[in-house]
Amino acid sequence: MKISADDLKLIANTIRSLSIDAIQKANSGHPGMVMGCADIAAVLWSKILKHNPSNPGWINRDRFVLSAGHGSMLMYSVLHLSGYDITLEDIKNFRQMNSITPGHPEYRSTPGIETTTGPLGQGFANAIGMAIASLFLAREFNDDEVSIIDHYIYAIVSDGDVMEGISYEAASIAGHIGLGNVIFIYDYNKTTIEGDIDLTYSEDIKKRFESCNWHVQFADGHNYDEIENAVLKAQKIEDRPSIIIANTVIAKGSPNKEGSEDTHGAPLGEEEVRASKQNIGFDANLHFYVPQRVYDILTERKGELKRINELWDEKFNKLIVGNRKDRWDKFFTNPDIESLRKNLPVFDIDQAIATRSASGKMLEMLFKEVPNIVGGSADLGSSNKSFVKGYEETGRNKLGRNIHFGVREHAMAAIQNGISCYGGFLPYTATFFVFTDYMRPAVRIAALSRLHVIYVLSHDSVFVGEDGPTHQPVEHLAGIRMIPNLTVIRPADALETREAWISAIENRDGPTALILTRQNVPVIKRKSQAERDLDKGAYIIYDTALASDVILIASGSEVHISIDAAIKLEEEGIKARVISFPSWELFERQSCEYKEKILPKEIKKRVVIEAGIRMGWERYAGDKALYITMEQFGVSAPYKMLAERYGFNCDYIKAKVLEYLKA
Repeated sequence: MKISADDLKLIANTIRSLSIDAIQKANSGHPGMVMGCADIAAVLWSKILKHNPSNPGWINRDRFVLSAGHGSMLMYSVLHLSGYDITLEDIKNFRQMNSITPGHPEYRSTPGIETTTGPLGQGFANAIGMAIASLFLAREFNDDEVSIIDHYIYAIVSDGDVMEGISYEAASIAGHIGLGNVIFIYDYNKTTIEGDIDLTYSEDIKKRFESCNWHVQFADGHNYDEIENAVLKAQKIEDRPSIIIANTVIAKGSPNKEGSEDTHGAPLGEEEVRASKQNIGFDANLHFYVPQRVYDILTERKGELKRINELWDEKFNKLIVGNRKDRWDKFFTNPDIESLRKNLPVFDIDQAIATRSASGKMLEMLFKEVPNIVGGSADLGSSNKSFVKGYEETGRNKLGRNIHFGVREHAMAAIQNGISCYGGFLPYTATFFVFTDYMRPAVRIAALSRLHVIYVLSHDSVFVGEDGPTHQPVEHLAGIRMIPNLTVIRPADALETREAWISAIENRDGPTALILTRQNVPVIKRKSQAERDLDKGAYIIYDTALASDVILIASGSEVHISIDAAIKLEEEGIKARVISFPSWELFERQSCEYKEKILPKEIKKRVVIEAGIRMGWERYAGDKALYITMEQFGVSAPYKMLAERYGFNCDYIKAKVLEYLKA
């Protein structure tokens, strides 16, 4: 199909007109970026991108990420014009309740949206994750005779994206690995909300990306030939990622506000919308107008893309057969949990083991049984036991299931999100629990997007010991439990750790965080397979035969000392029930009957024992409970000395409970 420069101009101006109408109607939005990038979008969607509006989930489609998510109307306009299931009515409902055109692009909400963007830099790193996943899949299923996965990852990134530190972390990783399937277009309009970027930004962007091993080009972001030629050249760069620095003008086409920071985050206003339409050759009195020529061009393009998808399907069905098809299915279906159970690592009841080490044993099994599990750590693999020996590594110009992220927690978690959004993989990442502070923005996006990702977070409490308070998480359990739709599991021992991994694999509706000990903890003897009740979030791990006087509630490494305390209390005639409570979120999914069974209302006396702040436990124990928790920062000392100092030992708990019951 031949598309002229006049056609491209008409498409671009239609994007501008639709978008400013939607933003004005909503009285909310960011018209400047949309108007400035409309020419780039016109070239990409009419001439470059390989996708299929009739089949948005086609695995070999090009991925496009709008990292500058504030320009969401650019996406909604071009997806509507391209034939995705987004109507003009949806465009008119931009930013309204229950619409599929929310203020920033949201994964799962809108056809054609590949990931949730908005917090600047997240989409930048997500796209790197998608590129890694794409190359993983290509390596797995392509060979000299078979080429099934051969697409690109595109993104539009903004000044704000490039300013955020996460973009440097992600760019560094991408260049180091040599991701030749990445093509970013940098909307270099030199404007932020507060004004010209000269206020805060003076580095040489070309040198910055070249130093990270990127291929860098410049283009006029309003010249269709320059945009197309730069993208086609970037497609030929196979050994490193590409970025095209596109010089653009914010609010291009607005006669009175073009180039102004005022257009970054506010509607143009009724008069300027009319003036802008007239300026680009549209009727100022027509709202949400799409010329038939634009529909015709992109409908024809849609047909071409559908045929490309059909030809790919024919090739796929011819080449992905037999053992190769069986392996493909393992990547795109859920693992058989009962089969996994047959291969669980065995732990000796008489042998203490840190839950981080038990987790490492689980990963060894999972790498053998689940071919699409991939991941790694932020330079702490040997400490958090997340590196699996005997498997290839991702590093300089190479790919392997063990991914070396370097000391880049923020980019690591956002790249993990991109791998998950891509599909076909179950990614995990690992670091010390205290460093989730660096990961939190990406963890929040994973929870918001309901991504199936797993966090391995070791060194979970003050019992980190000698590294001192900078490395001893105190408030982190409370903080991470606050994130909606994030399942947090703090297992008590190796057996619960096995079940925590099983639960994380089964939890396909959101991320799971496994909170693991540095120090060895006993493998608790319990009734046959009682640890499988971990999937209920809380269960009775120790109880007397008679009615209980008090309930001891604990998680993680505090469970075994709570059991020891309960045994000592029995010697004083006190009947204590011990609840292992690894996960609030799993517990909240249980029936009222089950909750009452575990925490009966008639047992009023309750004790919470956890090496973190008490915040949040009130819902299960009440304000009048006894809290043996960590309400201060720790100090540098061996962990056993810290246990003595802060009361996490059998004798202290016994004494405090006796005192509490007498009150």
